[in-house]
Amino acid sequence: MKITSVDIIRSFKEPSIPAEVAVGNVPWHPVFVRVNTDDGISGLGEVGVAYGNAQSAGFGMAVDFAKCIIGLDPMNNEQIWDRLHRLTFWGMGNGGVIMAGISGIDIALWDIRGKALDAPVWKLLGGKTNTRLRAYASQLQFDWGKVSHSLAKPEEYAEAMRKAMADGFDAVKVDPVGFDKNGVWMGRSSRGILQRDQMKLAVDRVAAMREAGPDVDIIIELHALTDATTSVQLGRELQKLGCFYYEEPTQPLNAPLFREIHDKVDIPIATGERVYTRWGYRPFFEDHSINIIQPDLCNVGGITEGKKICDQAHVYDIGVQVHCCGGPVSASAALQLEAVIPNFVIHELHASALIEDNIRLCKNDYVAKGGYFEVPDAPGIGQELTDYALQNAEIVTVR
Repeated sequence: MKITSVDIIRSFKEPSIPAEVAVGNVPWHPVFVRVNTDDGISGLGEVGVAYGNAQSAGFGMAVDFAKCIIGLDPMNNEQIWDRLHRLTFWGMGNGGVIMAGISGIDIALWDIRGKALDAPVWKLLGGKTNTRLRAYASQLQFDWGKVSHSLAKPEEYAEAMRKAMADGFDAVKVDPVGFDKNGVWMGRSSRGILQRDQMKLAVDRVAAMREAGPDVDIIIELHALTDATTSVQLGRELQKLGCFYYEEPTQPLNAPLFREIHDKVDIPIATGERVYTRWGYRPFFEDHSINIIQPDLCNVGGITEGKKICDQAHVYDIGVQVHCCGGPVSASAALQLEAVIPNFVIHELHASALIEDNIRLCKNDYVAKGGYFEVPDAPGIGQELTDYALQNAEIVTVR
């Protein structure tokens, strides 16, 4: 079997972006990679930069890397991964866009392998350790439902909690500092020292959620909007509310500061969506600065690298919550890996997954029932693009 062509697909091409295809008013452009073979089997992957002003770069990176794999055997995913990582020169420096391009191709290769062998990827990775995957409702500062918008008042956060609970979730995630009192994202700096009114608003939001859901696990998301000082300030208050874990409390590549926060705040510490490859995770493992890793399979290096990172984390008694904030391909790939690893903790169901136009991109809409996911049994990652996705996309084919 040989790779004959690669399609790079950017969803919701400019200039006509549907207004609802946004999360918190951030434009949403999932980028997919479809690797085609001379056996007629195609594999689907995703480049993990659906948001945050990197879609064009991720799209271009996938185009460049696609040129490096034409004519190769798609079953040799380790060889192709090493080729992209080492022989393209820039690959060894890691970084979000570089690794997102490698990830999209790698996931597509695993999808081909599963289809060729008529097996789901989880079976090829070692079989199921986890038959059902607990999930949480993610990013409740954007509310919870088909329409995403900013929340400001504590009572709005409590209502979002109630909506998630009504959908069967007993775990949620929220960023209590991202929106200011007027609902403006990053409308006020959360670094340096938190002022009293700023601290009170963040704590009141979480306290309102705790009152609405006394038995719900609450994950605190900080998006590295805080620094070591302010995250310790906030964490010491929030730990009184019994939080599940504390995500990205400072700059995501600064392991020594994570160690400092870990020592001062009595909440488990998590990070990883902006950490790339085994080499990026190494300092966090070695200094025991985090308790949960959150690798995004669409930018950490794909399934090939993601499995190695999770296995390495297991050596250090570190749990795994795969980061899912992209299109349906990202979520499908995550379910495959999470089914296998013994250190799985919980699956992220992002608010973006509820947006109708995002759902319409792929043929299979895997949903949580009672707060749990069943693992798909279809060959490969169990996902295909729809005609709607292809008709509303910018597509470049590399041959």
